[in-house]
Amino acid sequence: MSKKPKHILVIRLSAMGDVAMTVPVLKALTTQYPEVKLTVLTKTLFTPFFRNLPNTQVVVADIKNQHKGIYGLWKLSRELKTLQFDAVADLHNVLRSNILNSFFFGKQVVQINKGREEKKALTNGTSFKQLKTNHQRYADVFESLGYPIDLSNPIFPKKENLKQQFLTVIGTNAKPWIGVAPFAAFEGKMYPLDLMETVIKELSKEHKVLLFGAKNEEQVTLEKIATQFENVINLAGQFTLEEELDIISNLDLMLAMDSGNAHMAAMLGIKVVTVWGITHPYAGFLPFGHTMDSAILADHSQFPKIPTSVYGNKMPEGYENAIRSISPSTIISKIKTTLK
Repeated sequence: MSKKPKHILVIRLSAMGDVAMTVPVLKALTTQYPEVKLTVLTKTLFTPFFRNLPNTQVVVADIKNQHKGIYGLWKLSRELKTLQFDAVADLHNVLRSNILNSFFFGKQVVQINKGREEKKALTNGTSFKQLKTNHQRYADVFESLGYPIDLSNPIFPKKENLKQQFLTVIGTNAKPWIGVAPFAAFEGKMYPLDLMETVIKELSKEHKVLLFGAKNEEQVTLEKIATQFENVINLAGQFTLEEELDIISNLDLMLAMDSGNAHMAAMLGIKVVTVWGITHPYAGFLPFGHTMDSAILADHSQFPKIPTSVYGNKMPEGYENAIRSISPSTIISKIKTTLK
């Protein structure tokens, strides 16, 4: 039997939620096997995700410039080889990572099994059941490398002490903090903003509501919402991703879509309530440590083709308003119950 690798190259370049989902798994690995060293290959933007992991260094893949195309990936492979890793855990398994892996002659490479056939059955309606979670699929890769991981007793980082500049924006009153991240990559996964305003208005009566989103368009939209209500603060465009993680670590709860913010909060041990439209938790993307009880789903009897796709990029005719089958009162009630 070959020796277990002591230094593992971990590949996961995108998307934000998928990269965040690796963190609790890598934390469990480095806690349960402190002798293992990790080098994580990802995009610059996501490097703060890995800041609390012991024995872990991050290498950035610049896939738009110096590591673009086959020649760029060959150059990247040369740079990585100087780090002298023993094996590759490819948690991405796409064309780009396949090409990169082909340059690592003689190294053991284990790739994630994405369960494409099962997911196809789930989205075409031939099967409707819970599939393996993405966290478990990541863990399976490390088990194949000789490191079975127990994900049942996670260790989360402590909440960060917030700098004065954060508190100047957020304020210091004692109301519980609820993060609201209303955006998603595809419209069918996003709770309509007119309904979300109703949710925010109600929550703001007893809580401080912090709005999360990207710069520019989302920032402008959230600013309009924030100015309407007391105790609602728009954080979009005001902080770096690393600073946002500091703030998220201090939340009492995050309300998010099937999106990256849900996974960022979960990797920090924060309670998350997720709202699902044309996607479904059965595909394996529930936030870490959460059950179906934390998810609020569109009405399946009314919209039986859900999930229409794994990522929410396919919208059958008549499903444009599937997520509207969820009432604001359902979301508010779930949040209140979860906070108790």
